[in-house]
Amino acid sequence: MSQALESARPALTTLSEDELAFRDAVRTFAESEIKPLVSKMDEAAQIEPGLLPKLFEMGLMGVESPEQYGGTGGSFTMACLAVEELARVDGSISVLMDVQNTLVTNAFIRFGSAAIKEKYLTKLAREWVGAYCLSESTSGSDAFALKLRAEDKGDKWVLNGSKLWITNGKEASVFICFANINPSLGYKGITAFIVEKSFKGFTVGKKEDKLGIRASSTCELLFENCEVPKDNILGEVGKGYKIAIETLNEGRIGIGAQMVGIAQGAYEATRSYIKTREQFGKAIADFQGVQFQLAEMRVQLEAARLLVYNAARLKDAGLPFIEEAAIAKLYASRAAEKITSLAIDLYGGNGFTKEYPVEKFWRDAKIGQIYEGTSNMQLQTIAKMELV
Repeated sequence: MSQALESARPALTTLSEDELAFRDAVRTFAESEIKPLVSKMDEAAQIEPGLLPKLFEMGLMGVESPEQYGGTGGSFTMACLAVEELARVDGSISVLMDVQNTLVTNAFIRFGSAAIKEKYLTKLAREWVGAYCLSESTSGSDAFALKLRAEDKGDKWVLNGSKLWITNGKEASVFICFANINPSLGYKGITAFIVEKSFKGFTVGKKEDKLGIRASSTCELLFENCEVPKDNILGEVGKGYKIAIETLNEGRIGIGAQMVGIAQGAYEATRSYIKTREQFGKAIADFQGVQFQLAEMRVQLEAARLLVYNAARLKDAGLPFIEEAAIAKLYASRAAEKITSLAIDLYGGNGFTKEYPVEKFWRDAKIGQIYEGTSNMQLQTIAKMELV
């Protein structure tokens, strides 16, 4: 273990007083403002519009953005804490906030020019939702098999093609879209374009009808001679692959945090339920077999949380974190599925109904092993890092 990592380790998984206060404030907000709307949003498969201004007012849509742009000026770890606390109540609101921070805002902070930052970070911190657009119908785990094309027309870029499975598609006002300017160059032709919803030739298509995180909009995007200003390049022409890889490495920690939050919500609901549910004349929490199952849930939850916090701390410290991010996402998403499934088991028949919260936690947890890098892709990353 390197000396730098060894010296940092005592602080990697602990929270400061400021972080604890921030976490508690987000939890209070989630309980009071989001929780009463969760069932309604899930059934309607859409986010309550009135929640968006409140997320901005809380500073949750620009946690890492510098204060000069209207952001909170916080750390990546703080963003992950907020993702976790929102997911404890609702996975849909959590992923909206997660994509805004760990992918979109993060990309603008790291790769945007001074003018781009001034224009877009300010809007993203105060009023605009953002979307990160990489996936296509034939480009999932093979992320760079992009068919969205961009042509240089002298005074502008023109984009043609489509994107699929784009989170925040309905709510977003600005989209970071990856397209290829020259297919013969392979991944070296990939460029990140900044597309505003109002741009000519750009359309938000159908919204997917999903198993879980139903209120979160997952949409198709259509580009039909979409005109993009010449200056709306994020980073450099032909260097979009670098932005995609590095941003997703960070985003995976955010998804790990979301899975921890979902698992925490299911765990808390189950712990309360088994204390009141009676069978054979006593609460089922009094049976050792049930106690052991709750203990197993707790162990997996705590392990997942520490893995996520460790990866976030490493990122904030400027230390290598790619393998740790993959481990955190892989384990947390697996743990979330197991914990939420066991929660349904302990609820019995009630757990299979929508009257109780655990069936939704289970539905929301499944996506964790799919988006922002499938579990198999995380295993591949971990194996490659170990075999270097």
